[in-house]
Amino acid sequence: MGSPRFKLNKEDGKKILIGLGIAVAGTVLTYLEDLIPKVDFGVYAPVAVAINSALVNAARKWITNYSPVQP
Repeated sequence: MGSPRFKLNKEDGKKILIGLGIAVAGTVLTYLEDLIPKVDFGVYAPVAVAINSALVNAARKWITNYSPVQP
């Protein structure tokens, strides 16, 4: 359940920090990709950051959503 209006509980704070981590990871990944020779995103760098952030989130979901098959 969410927190009351104008207040944040620990669960909401955790979700905000996870979102921040995803955004930062996407930015760092784009920076590292830009270090590769002949890779230059130019004006499309914000698009690359968004795509990399989505890929980081997808990888996070793929890794953390493991649930063993229950009989």
